[in-house]
Amino acid sequence: MAPYHKPMLTSRLRLLTALAVVPLLGLGACAPADDTGTAAEPSTAVDGDNSSEMTEVTSCAIQDLNLITPGTLTIGTDSPAYPPYFEDNDPSNGKGFESAVAYALAQELGFTADQVTWVKVPFNNSYKPGAKDFDFDINQISITAKRAKVVDFSMPYYNASQAVIALKDSPAASVTALADLKDLKLGAQTGTTSLTAIREIIQPTQDPLVFQSTSAAKQAMQNGQVDGVLMDLPTAFYTTAVEIPKAKIIGQFQPATGEQEQFGLLMAKGNSLKSCVDFALQSMIDNGTLAGLEKQWMSDTVGVPELQ
Repeated sequence: MAPYHKPMLTSRLRLLTALAVVPLLGLGACAPADDTGTAAEPSTAVDGDNSSEMTEVTSCAIQDLNLITPGTLTIGTDSPAYPPYFEDNDPSNGKGFESAVAYALAQELGFTADQVTWVKVPFNNSYKPGAKDFDFDINQISITAKRAKVVDFSMPYYNASQAVIALKDSPAASVTALADLKDLKLGAQTGTTSLTAIREIIQPTQDPLVFQSTSAAKQAMQNGQVDGVLMDLPTAFYTTAVEIPKAKIIGQFQPATGEQEQFGLLMAKGNSLKSCVDFALQSMIDNGTLAGLEKQWMSDTVGVPELQ
C-alpha cells in the first residue's frame, strides 16, 4: 500500500459546522445519493426515491462520526475480492481501485491506515434492509432506485458500463448489436445489474442462467453452458486478459434509458455518516485523487464497441 501522509481534510471538515450546505459538483453524469435525515450535503434524487434536503452541516470530526466501532472505520466488501478492484483477494493491502479509494477516503476523513478494518459482506447481503456491521460497503454496487429505498448511497465514485464476454470460438463472438443477443443463452450473477440488464434490456428468448458468483458464471461459459456472460466492463477486461484469454469482450452498453450506471458506497439507511463521506468524496474529485486512482487501476475502455 502506498504510504500514508498526514490527513489534510479533517480541519476543513470541522470548519463546515458553521456553514450552510454548498451543492456538490457531480462526477460526470452524477448519480443520486440518499437522504439520511441529517445529511449535510445535498444530493441528486434517484427517480424521486432517494432525495435529500439541504440542512446545516454537522461535525465530521472522527469522534462525532456515527461509526460501528468508535475511532475505527469499518468497511465491508465481498470475498473473493477481484481485480481490478482489489488485488490478491486482500482489501487491506491498498491495492486495486476500490481498496485504494477506500483508504484515500479514510485519509480524507482523518483516519490512518491502522484505524481501518475490513469485514466480509456477501454482495446480495449488502443492500438488504436493516442494521449493518459496516460503516460503508464498497463492492461495485450500482446505485439504483430500488436499492435506495432501503439503504443509503454516497455520491458516485465510478461510472460503469455493462459488458458481454464470450469465448472467441462461440457463436456469440460475432455479435455486433443487442438484438443479436436475443437468441443466445446468457448468464450473470444473481442480484446484479448485469442480470437486470439481460432481463430488461436484452430480453432474450431463453431465460438467463443465474449464478451465485461471477466466477461461477465464467466457469459455466467455459463449460459451454452459456454463450455469453454479462459483467461490468473493468471486470470484463481483467477476465479476458488474465483469467480466460480464449474469451473476448463482445461489446459494452448502457441502460436503455441512456442513464450512466454508477457505483456508490453503501450505508445503512439514515446513517448520518453519509454527509461526511460525500464531502470527502467531493474533495477527492476536486483535488484529482479519484481521477488519479481510476487512471492507475482501471483499464482504458477506448476501442470497445458499443452494442446498440
